[in-house]
Amino acid sequence: MANAGTSTHSLGQAIERLEAKWASITAFGVLLVALGFAALAFSLVATIAAVTLNGVLFLVGGAAEVAIGMHARSWGLFFLWVIGGVLYLAAGAICIVNPLLASVVLTLLLGAGLIAAGFVRLVLAFRLPPVPPRLLVFVAAAVTMLLGLVIVSHWPMDSVTVLGTLLGVDLLFHGAGWVSFGMGLHARS
Repeated sequence: MANAGTSTHSLGQAIERLEAKWASITAFGVLLVALGFAALAFSLVATIAAVTLNGVLFLVGGAAEVAIGMHARSWGLFFLWVIGGVLYLAAGAICIVNPLLASVVLTLLLGAGLIAAGFVRLVLAFRLPPVPPRLLVFVAAAVTMLLGLVIVSHWPMDSVTVLGTLLGVDLLFHGAGWVSFGMGLHARS
């Protein structure tokens, strides 16, 4: 139910408004695809850039946590907020000062996280009813665990390129999705 003075919008109406912008949406997708290819071609540079950007974000988050902790009314909350903020500041500084070392640690965490996520998906798949989508959950679990195992088994040798390569693959697929969406809008108009 819509409130007085507001109108409800459907997905169809939103897509109709986007049809005129199909070229911009497609161009954005092409840009992401190009950036994806660049990240794959220069995976070391992409890894350093991604880790350095994460470092900046850690610094901002750490400073915010310390600032919030300074306003805490109890010693326990103050201590927890400030310690959390200091840890974020330290992680951010390491990512900025030595992004290659940070990429080694982050790559190991990523691999371990993928293995854990794959295991959780596997447990979930066994709990689902035996219908065809269940197979897709098993496949997703296997692929996630396999990717994590590949990353961990090649650690630390490939650590300086893994994050950049994954960024490149993500940008390629994300860009392809936007290109497809833009071209679909163009076909509708």
